[in-house]
Amino acid sequence: MAIFKYNSQRPFRGNSDLHLHYWGREQCAPGHTVGPCVRDLYKIHFIHEGTGKVAVGEETHTLQAGQAFLTYPHIVTYYAADLNTPWNYSWIAFTGEEIEHLLSKTSLSPEHPVFPMDELLMPSLYDRLTEAADRSDCLNLPLKAMMYEFFSLLLSKVPAAKDVFPIPRQKSIYVEQCLHFLHAHYCENVTMEMMSSSLRLDRKYVSALFKRTIGLPPQQYLLNYRIAKACELLTETDCTIGEISRSVGYQDPLLFSRMFKKVKGCSPKGYRLQHADNDIVL
Repeated sequence: MAIFKYNSQRPFRGNSDLHLHYWGREQCAPGHTVGPCVRDLYKIHFIHEGTGKVAVGEETHTLQAGQAFLTYPHIVTYYAADLNTPWNYSWIAFTGEEIEHLLSKTSLSPEHPVFPMDELLMPSLYDRLTEAADRSDCLNLPLKAMMYEFFSLLLSKVPAAKDVFPIPRQKSIYVEQCLHFLHAHYCENVTMEMMSSSLRLDRKYVSALFKRTIGLPPQQYLLNYRIAKACELLTETDCTIGEISRSVGYQDPLLFSRMFKKVKGCSPKGYRLQHADNDIVL
């Protein structure tokens, strides 16, 4: 059973550099899965016991006790507990304008999200956050201080390679504009040429910069994003397959079904039937 704790107050109103949304802990059932799906926030799972796997794009990682993994917003991710030794993990979920800058100083990326836990802070973070929230009438400051302590430790555990130069702010803005463009136009017949043209930049340059920053080429990111949106429509609405196909940018339902099966391993109709009676996973 999962145990959740929520930060009901936004830390330092008007300052959105770091916001801890919630934290939790769960002893997973054998084979328990999450996704493939996308989130609107960052989430880190700390593995205390057992094993499992996490998959992003073409990469699949097997994890065991003493490791942790990070999931990125708007990146399709799937993770599953082992059938024989399901993991017991805790997690933190957060957003903030400073997160991208902090993570850029680490070697983590969407397709390489695994890192080792330290011996003290990370295994006890759930308990420390809960204790601080329970004993404090003004819980914003201690929770935020604890999160900055965590990020300081993370930067020391998985520093960026010395031969990798940080992406200049202007280039980071280009990637943000790419994401905004794809999220706004994914339901249209959008092409990479249209996106690069909107930025007035060379298509190959945009593609290389996007992949370096996000960890996936723009075409793969767009495909994953469209299929994730299709999954939401399949499970949350009664729209027909044709309506869903057109809603996520495919005028041809047969092409949509082929691309859906390529990503999910089953047809849209099969996915809807599989998830018809499932509870929503937080």
